[in-house]
Amino acid sequence: MASIVFLLDSRGRPILHRDYRGDVPVSVVDAFPLLLLKNSTSAAVTAADIDVTTNLAEIDVPPVIYDNGLSYAFVLHNGIFVLAVCKSDVNVFNVLVYLRSLVDVLVTHFKDLNEVSIKDNYSSTYELLDEMMDFGIPQVTDDKVLKEYITQQSFTFDKLIQTVSTSATSSHRKIKQAKQDRRAPPTTLTNQISWRPQGIVYKRNEAYLDVIESIDMLINSRGQMLSSEIYGNIRLKSYLSGMPELQLGINEKFIQSGLNSIRGLTADPEVSLSQTKQSIEVEDVKFHQCVDLPKFESSKIITFIPPDGECDLVTYRVHSDVLKPLFLIDYKFKNHSNTRLEIMVKVKANFKNKVSANKVEIRIPVPQDIASPKFHYQKGKLKYLPSENCIRWKFHKIEGGKEYVMVSELLLNSIVNENELTNFRKIPINVKFEMQGFVTSGLQVKYLKISEPRLNYQSYPYVRYITRSGDHYDIRSSKYGV
Repeated sequence: MASIVFLLDSRGRPILHRDYRGDVPVSVVDAFPLLLLKNSTSAAVTAADIDVTTNLAEIDVPPVIYDNGLSYAFVLHNGIFVLAVCKSDVNVFNVLVYLRSLVDVLVTHFKDLNEVSIKDNYSSTYELLDEMMDFGIPQVTDDKVLKEYITQQSFTFDKLIQTVSTSATSSHRKIKQAKQDRRAPPTTLTNQISWRPQGIVYKRNEAYLDVIESIDMLINSRGQMLSSEIYGNIRLKSYLSGMPELQLGINEKFIQSGLNSIRGLTADPEVSLSQTKQSIEVEDVKFHQCVDLPKFESSKIITFIPPDGECDLVTYRVHSDVLKPLFLIDYKFKNHSNTRLEIMVKVKANFKNKVSANKVEIRIPVPQDIASPKFHYQKGKLKYLPSENCIRWKFHKIEGGKEYVMVSELLLNSIVNENELTNFRKIPINVKFEMQGFVTSGLQVKYLKISEPRLNYQSYPYVRYITRSGDHYDIRSSKYGV
């Protein structure tokens, strides 16, 4: 439970705060800048380093600090510290999750979260803080629900002048409208299904299901995988009338992983191996709040009443030692008397010819201070990016089994020694891509049933599989490969 929530600027000065419990003095925030410097992991700093110009947002520090029986948990967004001060015996992870939700809600309401937007929306910010937390306990963090009863709006000077000029002629109408607005709280507050309002109607009832997996992989120069992680997401776009109930069926290994996640168990490697005949472990399975978890445990079917619009229905992470690299890259480098470099890169699509990769982008590191690059290649577009010290090789599409070669000649503006020249090869080659029609983890959607007994309409869902690269799909060069 959080005692006080603060919004601070980049120098640690309070913009506003909300005291929920009264068991912690508000003055504890004065020690926060000193605690940031004391717990900094970026450099050895002292309290004497603080002045009015110190930007605390640039300091590398853990998100939770303990001091004198208090926990300082914070998230940093766009130079704004969103800080919760609470007793040390609370679950700070839950507090951090709430603070992240608070940031998302404020960004949605104000379009951007910064010092100016907070000061322009004091009333709305306090109203959101009051509705999202009660006595230090999180209550409502769904932005769609909050928008139904957060009615405060910020007023600029022009809006204020316009309001004053028209108040004389519209006062009676406003009083009448105010009486009409005295209504009961939105049903999303009192209804068991808080994430979906009543009375939704669409002319065409449609549902789109995207299974999206992002792959982070490190590959050595011999094409052997050193590490891999898959971050998966089952994303639902629901445009359905009424209160539909959906049933999603997926294959057994992911069902078992979801059950283990609910029960707080870890996956049994032997069971996973016997079920999939491969060393694939599904971990960190998380469900949207709309999923009926008791029914999922009993029937092993994901049953839910979806929120209107888009949501992340299921997220998961997969660790595997048997995945094959989707791209094989051969990288060779030749130095001509420290005055001219020749780089050869060969890329091969290591997947079936029935599949193709779109938006492929290969970033090849090069030394600093080069000139007059010349390229010889078969397909794609090549461009030297001096600001990033790399050559970007882009393909609109690469079909499975295809192989392409690129040779570049680079002139050096100055003569440097061998060690300085080859340091750039420690940076791996980075690959970006997107593929449709399959996912590498083996997840399969067996069916998606839609039922709305009251309206009894027919809807045909669409399912799409997408595999794409993560931020770190890297291939090491031959000299520094393992």
